[in-house]
Order: sequence, then C-alpha cells, then structure tokens
Amino acid sequence: MDRPLVITEDHDLLDDLLRVAAAAGAELDVAHVPAHARPYWTRAPMVVVGSDVADALAATGPPPRPRVVLVTRDPGDPDTWRRCVAVGAQDVLELPAAERRLADEFADVAEPATRAGTVVCVVGGRGGAGASVLASSLALASARRRRRTLLVDADPLGGGLDLLLGQEEAEGARWPDLVAREGRVSFTALRAALPAFAGLSLLSFHRGKAERIPAEAMRSVLDAGRRGFDLVVVDLPRAADPAAVEALGRASTTLLVVTADVRGVLAAAQVLTEIRRHTGEVRAVVRGGVLDDEVVAASLGTPYAGGLPDQPRLAAALNRGDAPPIGRRTVLGRFCGAFLDSLEGAPPGAGTPGTGMPGAGGPGAGPSRARLSGVRLSGVRLSGAGT
Repeated sequence: MDRPLVITEDHDLLDDLLRVAAAAGAELDVAHVPAHARPYWTRAPMVVVGSDVADALAATGPPPRPRVVLVTRDPGDPDTWRRCVAVGAQDVLELPAAERRLADEFADVAEPATRAGTVVCVVGGRGGAGASVLASSLALASARRRRRTLLVDADPLGGGLDLLLGQEEAEGARWPDLVAREGRVSFTALRAALPAFAGLSLLSFHRGKAERIPAEAMRSVLDAGRRGFDLVVVDLPRAADPAAVEALGRASTTLLVVTADVRGVLAAAQVLTEIRRHTGEVRAVVRGGVLDDEVVAASLGTPYAGGLPDQPRLAAALNRGDAPPIGRRTVLGRFCGAFLDSLEGAPPGAGTPGTGMPGAGGPGAGPSRARLSGVRLSGVRLSGAGT
C-alpha cells in the first residue's frame, strides 16, 4: 500500500510530522530533497510539503494532483500562500494549531472507510418504556444478518446495556476508557478494544459513578462507527444532553418508544419536542396499552414504526441474564426484521404482518385496544368509542 509522502529538509518539522502520523496510525515516505520525491509524487495518496522546500519543489514543475498540503511552523510568514500556489497545494496547515486536522488527513489515507454505516437512535417516551431492550434487540438482529453492528449505550443512568445482555463480565473498553478521546478514532482500533459477542460490538459503561459522555467523545465514536460498521444503534437518555445531541444529529431514523396510555403519550410528547430540534425522521414505536396505536401516533404527529404488545416472559428472561428473544416467531424478532428491511430498502410488502412496518397494514392492523375519548394530547383529540 502506498504511503503519504512528506517532502522537507527541516528535521524539527519532520519530527512533528512523524509524531502526528504515528498518532493517526500512518506510516510515511520521506524525501529530503524535491528530486527524491519524483517517483512517489503521483502515486502517493497524499503529499505534505514543508514550507522550507516549497520554492525548490515548485522549480521542478511537479504535475498537478489532488491532496497536496503545505505545512509550516511559522504562521507569520507572508510568503506562505505564494508557496502554496506555486506547488499546487490545496491548503496550508499551520502547526501546531492544525495538528488534529493533519492527523485526520493522515488517518483518512491510512484507513479509508470500508462502510457507510447507518445510525439509528432509540429513546424512551418515559422511563421503563423499553427503549434499551428495543435498541439491544435491533443490534442483535442486525448482527445475525452478518452485518457489522455497533451498539452504543449513551444513557449513563440506564443501568448498562452490558448487564441487560448478560455481558457485564465481558472484557473490553467502556466509556470511561474513551471519554478523553478527541479527534478521529480508528474504527479498527475501536472494534478491537470493545467487548464483542454474537457478532456485535458493544460500548457501555462501567459500574459505579455515572459520568456524562463528552460531546467530542461521542462524535469520535460515531464517526468511527459510520466508517467501519454497517449499523450503529444508540440507546439515548430521555434528556438530550450534548452527547445525545451529537447522536441525534447523525441519525437517519430515531425510534421513540411510547407506552399506549395517556401519561405515556404526554411524556413522549415532551421528549419528542426536544429531540425534533436535533434530528430528522422520528418514528413512534407503540407499546401495548389502553389506546389504539393509530391514536397514539396521530396524537404525537409522528409516523408509526410498529407496535410491540406486552410480553409477559420478557422480563423474566432478562432477569436471568438472557438476551432479548428475537427469533422470527417472537414479537421483537418480527419487529426488528421488518424495521431492518425498511432500512435496507426492502420492497413494499416485505415487512411482517402485525408489526406496522411495510406490508403490515398500517397502525392498528392487529387486535383492537380500548380507546379513550374526550382527552386532548398535544392539540389532537383522542376520539373513538370508550370502553
């Protein structure tokens, strides 16, 4: 594999460039004089020209090419931009201020993206709605399809997705090991560091004091996840803290889990108002209750993703340390399959009946639930026959 090319005679500048490249996981080819750079000029994925040799390089008439940057340790030099134009560079990076950007450039060529991953966020409309179970189930179902999947626990007060999945003893990095990280994170290193099971990579919390996730750390993890995974599922807290805002801004879809009762819908409406400020598509997943699914979705004014009836044996299974049941015959399994089909562009009608996803016949296709009349939620009247 061809490596980035550095052209400089300045040993102090070269030391800085080697240090930045090492931090980005990149190896360099170095030419101390422009003549030595000729064999590498066109085939190197990136060329870094030291300002000390820019005039000499320009005199050789190098052919135009993309991804050439001029680096300098003297931001006050008035000739810097003239040299930039002379060597055909696209930009000037002034060190040390631009070291993080240079590291990102090195990392891009050393580890090009292998995926264009989709980010899906899951948030509960109120406490105990089942958002963590749904997020875990979606991630497991995706991994079973042999898709690289990353499950991110973004709720420091949620009890831990590793515990929910029976993986609290699994070895690997947790959020406290990553919170100081800024800038680009290698997706290869991230996969290697995290606990993995059933084809799924998991980023959760340590037991003990709950620490908020810095926005910069969430940004780095999700950007790495999108480069190296097919699907990233993020379990969010109900309050949109800075880390949650980063996740919402990268989500293609956010699932809002709503319990089908008046209090649940009112609480979900408040959560929805907040998350809509930071994300695009929001779909409602309705948990079984006294209200019809279509009434809940209409009250919130959000598309319907599907319904999840109560599962009496689910809590017992989770308390035993078992993973959520996502077989094809289970409610969770059918929902997850239909939702993943919709992300992957399955044709209309490919969904599973009764899930509310494509082919399900829309909200309320399953058994009718009791309706409440005479109640207003978010300005939408809940009409229908009372029980």
